[in-house]
Amino acid sequence: MIMMSGYNGSISIDCGSFRSDMKKRLAEYCRSLDIEYVGIAPAEPYLDFEKIWRRQIGKSHISGFEERDIAKRIYPELTLRDARSVIVCLFPYYPGDAGHTNLTKSAWSIDYHVIAGEKLKSIANFLEKNIDGFKYKAFADSGPFSDRYLAWKAGLGFRGINGHIITDRYGSYVFIGYILNNFPFEPDTPDNRTCLRCMECVRKCPGQCIMGDTTINPQRCRSYITQKKGDLTPEDIEILKKTLLVWGCDVCQDVCPHNRNVQTTPIMEFKSDLLYSVDIAEIKRLSNREFRKRYGNRSFSWRGRDVLARNHDIIHADKG
Repeated sequence: MIMMSGYNGSISIDCGSFRSDMKKRLAEYCRSLDIEYVGIAPAEPYLDFEKIWRRQIGKSHISGFEERDIAKRIYPELTLRDARSVIVCLFPYYPGDAGHTNLTKSAWSIDYHVIAGEKLKSIANFLEKNIDGFKYKAFADSGPFSDRYLAWKAGLGFRGINGHIITDRYGSYVFIGYILNNFPFEPDTPDNRTCLRCMECVRKCPGQCIMGDTTINPQRCRSYITQKKGDLTPEDIEILKKTLLVWGCDVCQDVCPHNRNVQTTPIMEFKSDLLYSVDIAEIKRLSNREFRKRYGNRSFSWRGRDVLARNHDIIHADKG
């Protein structure tokens, strides 16, 4: 039985088996959505992450896309006052090998923010129907916390030195989404295994951005550089020229031995309506409105056509 505690909507439990039962039902419902990896992270101060993040700030190893308020990255109650747990889900996206492509694998399907967001909403609706007073906030690559840190805390994978979360079944080809909520799900145990530490990702990274301690310098990450607006630095340009992708970068994942012979995604939305390459000549002919109409459901569209065209022109400048 669940009882409401006061006017603030927090939840108290007077039946010891209810929490474990709801956790099992949550996992079952997620499986019905083809979500095989779901875990629970605690909604507590993330003080170990704070130390890492402050070091990153001190080194200027930040992208600017992150939440700027440090406290919001550390204290869940600043985002949801009655936060008791975080439901974390992984969304494998690798559909199988492709031929020629000029887009990162994560951009082949329709926008993953939409796919993951819809599934998180479905999970939240299920919980609202089964838990009185359930409150939540769901995020798909848009929240204040470190997605990969939460996935590790929830026991969904181990950390690679390239910063990615690695799973046994799908390697690191996974998106992460989470639901901060006011139900006290029992937290899972972090996976403290390490990657093979073969250092291939460090050696092959186009921007040499991998620090070797599970952190990176995003300012030198080629994926980040492909998303920058405005003029690029000479250093950015040299990094950009090192692969043919006009959006993103897959090098550190493609060379990772944990990504050999991985399974393809079970999620149909990541296997249909795939776009492996964009025709830059066509994009240059489109107006901004036409570009949004044609590609607005793709993850690369948020930066606009000019960024893609700029990246293409830099990559192919010396190729005639």
